[in-house]
Amino acid sequence: MGSNKIFSNLMWKFSERILAQGVTFVVTLCLARLLMPKDYGVVALALIVINIAEVFTVAGFGNALIQKKDADDLDFSSVFYFNIFFSVILYFLIFISAPLISGFFDNPELSKVIRVLAVRVPVAAVNSVQQAYVSRNMMFKRFFWSTFFGTILSGIIGIFMAFKGYGVWALVAQYLINAVVDTIVLWITVHWRPKLVYSFDRVKTMFSYGWKLMVAGVIDEACIEIRNIFIGKIYTTEDLAYYTNGNLYPQAITSGINTTISSVLFPTLSKEQDDAARVKSMTRRAVSISSYIMWPVMLGMAAVAPCFVKTVLSDKWLPCVPYIQIACITYGFWPIHTSNLEAMKSVGRSDWFLKLEIIKDILGITVLLCVVNKGVMAIAISAVFTSLICCFINAYPNWKLINYTYTEQIKDMLPSLIKSLIMGAAVYAINYIKLNGIIILCIQVIVGIMIYIGLSLITKDNNYHYLLNVIKKGRKKNE
Repeated sequence: MGSNKIFSNLMWKFSERILAQGVTFVVTLCLARLLMPKDYGVVALALIVINIAEVFTVAGFGNALIQKKDADDLDFSSVFYFNIFFSVILYFLIFISAPLISGFFDNPELSKVIRVLAVRVPVAAVNSVQQAYVSRNMMFKRFFWSTFFGTILSGIIGIFMAFKGYGVWALVAQYLINAVVDTIVLWITVHWRPKLVYSFDRVKTMFSYGWKLMVAGVIDEACIEIRNIFIGKIYTTEDLAYYTNGNLYPQAITSGINTTISSVLFPTLSKEQDDAARVKSMTRRAVSISSYIMWPVMLGMAAVAPCFVKTVLSDKWLPCVPYIQIACITYGFWPIHTSNLEAMKSVGRSDWFLKLEIIKDILGITVLLCVVNKGVMAIAISAVFTSLICCFINAYPNWKLINYTYTEQIKDMLPSLIKSLIMGAAVYAINYIKLNGIIILCIQVIVGIMIYIGLSLITKDNNYHYLLNVIKKGRKKNE
């Protein structure tokens, strides 16, 4: 597959994610104004369990189906039935343990929320096989309608329920309906259906590759959620709400870019897994392009955070500001993490993937334990330190596997970071101008875009011209 087609797919997927995240962003703003921080805190506690459970059903076999060179209907059907069986067991385990979890956090309302929200687990099991089929066959346009309708419908229902005073259940409905509608629409638009066949041997073969990714995913998710566990247990649900919502806005943008990289890069690299030079070339392009997009967005968001929260979310969410700024720095490094990990998976080294995850999570938990009693702010800052160190940990195997050195990775990322820092400093200074909040926000966005594009032109940034060419080619195809 040619590089132009590969990265056209990358940009198409990115455009789809931007649209979806844009709708989600608007819905989130509306809900944040209608609901109280405590409502978000309860759902954040429930999602600790749900997010970890979902990794069990989606992380291992989905990747194995994409990575396997000769995967056929027997493979997909076998995984489909196994996932459903396994996810139903997980759901009942969560259902039974919900009162215990509720008691641990001393929150009586939490048990019901967990039991309802856990329906997402079997839904995710169905969706994961279709996601693998779409990704393997590079049918990324099919994601558009499922994501779009799921986001729109769940957002409308969530806002309506919040307006009617349903509180925390408005958030539960939004999360659950989004997953269900996404799966239904994808089922309609993708013509693959499971056959009435099953092979234990096929499942066993893919499990030998996928279990390492599944365990790595569970460990990684648990390490992320353990911060929420400590905050929810030691501090208050309001503290947890400010922390999670501070992460929410940068994470929404990062998720769009990150999902784009992983969903396009992994199946593409898997097809080229026997050509190390080709894998390196595409990985370098992914790191460079995603850094060029990610850093200005993250540092721009950090700069506008004070004005954004006060003007758009209202004063009740002002404690979120420092958490948003810290999260922006943390997520700025994610394209490097993702590109390196996808390259590693594509060449079949899921064993290295698991080993790295264990090392990184031991580091993350150690740092967390050192700061957990020093306040929620210290917990947030510790994530930045861990993310930076993990960049070097994730990059090391690809130095050996595809000869992608530390120096090359820094060279691919650093120019975008420097331009973004200059832009961010200029945008942040605008906060001190005494004008209406909406006007300040508009000025900040316009100035930030102008400065970043201007710096790209002055430095003759290859990424800027590459993206322009991709957009122009995309327009010609649509004409």
